[in-house]
Amino acid sequence: MVRLSRCLPIGTQLDNYRVEKILGGGGFGIVYLAHEPATQQRVVIKEYMPHKLARRLANHEVTPLDDERKEIYHQGRKLFINEASALANLKHPNIVDVVNFFQAYGTVYMVMKYESGSNLQDYIKARGGGLSEVFLRTVFPALLDGLKAIHARGLLHLDIKPGNVHLRRGGRPLLLDFGAVHTMNLTRRNQTRQVVTSGFSPTEQYDMSGYVGPWTDIYALGATMRACIEGGAPPPANKRLEKETLRPAREAHKKRYSAPLLEAIDWAMEIDPLLRPQNVDELLQRFAIELPEAPADESKDTVLEKWANHLWRKR
Repeated sequence: MVRLSRCLPIGTQLDNYRVEKILGGGGFGIVYLAHEPATQQRVVIKEYMPHKLARRLANHEVTPLDDERKEIYHQGRKLFINEASALANLKHPNIVDVVNFFQAYGTVYMVMKYESGSNLQDYIKARGGGLSEVFLRTVFPALLDGLKAIHARGLLHLDIKPGNVHLRRGGRPLLLDFGAVHTMNLTRRNQTRQVVTSGFSPTEQYDMSGYVGPWTDIYALGATMRACIEGGAPPPANKRLEKETLRPAREAHKKRYSAPLLEAIDWAMEIDPLLRPQNVDELLQRFAIELPEAPADESKDTVLEKWANHLWRKR
């Protein structure tokens, strides 16, 4: 949990918004629930607040910790506002809707549409994993489609994990928290260090010389799928590189899930970036299944459930 001393106090006015609640935070920033007093419309606000580079003063101003980190802080702030601008123009049903961004208190803020629902991390924890194939095939192709739109804009998310997936009614997912997002580099020169989330970040994010790309987000998404099955994060990628301890999903979970799904997870989680899908379309093809026509009195979900049960009985 983010330290309260790093957060804006409840009731703080931010542009046209007033802070209601602290929702959480990470290495790059803090997330608040807020509302617009004139309309009472709720929003979610992400504040650029890298705690290893900056501190908050008594007047709420965010300032670099020292001169040594000043340049890095300002570079990150510039990237944050540039990428918020790009995301504000990226409208997709499975990507959080950025409606505004602005500068205040020496830092920058991204304002996102508030939508009710639950966090995937909380959902996994409450159920102890074991989420159904229907659930996985409902949520993850939609997330991949959103990720495809991000990559098409020349951006990488670089922090996909269950805590950054929001579930709306009907299992309609939203990809959240673009505080770590960066533009794709054509070369490794001047590549900035990325946030690392144990269990979800691939090996190239642990290494300054590692070349990140769409394959990096694909690993994290595969690890998120595996967490839905097993109830917790997979082993860290850097530890897997030293000694592989992760049993292939197609062997560990073949009694409950279909082979195509498990093979997709294993492919996405290859340690070697060159062995993973190199783009979202390659992985999406693994999710393509042909379903029989649904009778008039049955939903697509019912047909998919029957299809999955049929596969499980055949194994």
